[in-house]
Amino acid sequence: MRWYKQYLELYGKGIDEYPQDLIEHIKKLFYLAQSPVPVVSVVMIAYNEEKRILASLWSLANNRSIYPFEIIVVDNNSTDSTADVLKMAGIPFYSQPLKGPGHARNKGLEHAKGKYILCIDSDTLYPPGYIETMVKALDKRGVSGVYGLWSYIPDKHFPRHKMFFYELLRDIHLVLLSFKSPERCVRGMVFAHRADLAREIGYKTNIKRGEDGYLAYRLKDYGRLRMILSLNARPYTSTATIASDGSFVKALVSRIKIALKGVSKYFFKTKGDIKDQESNLL
Repeated sequence: MRWYKQYLELYGKGIDEYPQDLIEHIKKLFYLAQSPVPVVSVVMIAYNEEKRILASLWSLANNRSIYPFEIIVVDNNSTDSTADVLKMAGIPFYSQPLKGPGHARNKGLEHAKGKYILCIDSDTLYPPGYIETMVKALDKRGVSGVYGLWSYIPDKHFPRHKMFFYELLRDIHLVLLSFKSPERCVRGMVFAHRADLAREIGYKTNIKRGEDGYLAYRLKDYGRLRMILSLNARPYTSTATIASDGSFVKALVSRIKIALKGVSKYFFKTKGDIKDQESNLL
């Protein structure tokens, strides 16, 4: 059985569908996982993730790491029952009324106690060795940030055999891109960095997406960005972003076109300030 399948008991279900004994189990796991003196702060941001956030937290609480860690949740002004789910499970969280992933991540950074920050998305399930694998790579001289690859939770519209092919092409694209433009490979659900540098730089707050890539770009001034290929650092996430393009074929063609646009990014480093498109500005 794939490691993530146990979490599908909660993934995609509403607050009224949670088994009470499982809620109590997660409460206990969460309490035992939290360290009062963490080396690592696992910072999750959430916006309208009532049906997926508890499964994600369950997977994180099941992590075992040689590095003491804390789990911080930031609710980015959700309009669904995300906050109610967190209260039900006894999970402390911070509220950020200013909308946008940059604002939410800065709020988490403000309260984090750890030397290192693991950025977490609340619709994503993490393998049991995720925290330790990411931090072990980050805790090296000359490294300012690390990032990984990810897979998708298969469903009837995006079955495993199709997603394997999609992920293979995507991984090749990202590995090639990582040599000259690693910041273009970074996604917030698989990104870790030093807390002190992030506080000095700050997450960009005037954009809808890309706050992670912006920080990664700036972190290159302080050290190397390293890609982690280990399966221990490969989480599974929702197919929602792919499904927004329609069918599997449409999603695949759309992303191939994007990858081939501006082929120079495979051969030359990004220089100067990164300008965001008007459609990405808040």
